[in-house]
Amino acid sequence: MGSFPAFPPSVRLAVVVGDTSEPTPYTVRVNLPYGVKLMPHRHREDRVYTVVSGVFYIGVGEQFDEAKLQAYPPGAVVVLPGGTRHFHWAKSGEYVTQVTAIGPISLDYVDPEDDPRHQRRR
Repeated sequence: MGSFPAFPPSVRLAVVVGDTSEPTPYTVRVNLPYGVKLMPHRHREDRVYTVVSGVFYIGVGEQFDEAKLQAYPPGAVVVLPGGTRHFHWAKSGEYVTQVTAIGPISLDYVDPEDDPRHQRRR
C-alpha cells in the first residue's frame, strides 16, 4: 500500500486491479488508521465500497457531522453515486475498504482547505 496525494499522509491506498488514471474499471483498497477523518468530499465516479476489515463509518453531507455517520461492519457493501458529498471516520479503529469504480479516480473536497494537496503547497 502506498500514499495517495488527496489523502492525509497516514492513509494508504493499494491498486488491486486496473489503472486508476484511465477511464476503465479499477479496484483499490483504502486503509484508514484509527482516528483519521476524511472531511467532506465527492468523487466524480460512481463507487461500490466493500468493507474488508474494521468498521467503516460514512456520512452524507457537505459538513462533517458525527450524528450522520452510519457504521458498516466487515462484509457490508455501500453504493455511492458519483457527486455525493460524504465523509469518513475511522472512529472505532482502523478499517480497510475495497472500492470498485470506473476511472479515472477522483477526490474533490467540499472545502479546499481540507485537501492535503493544498496544505502541502503552503
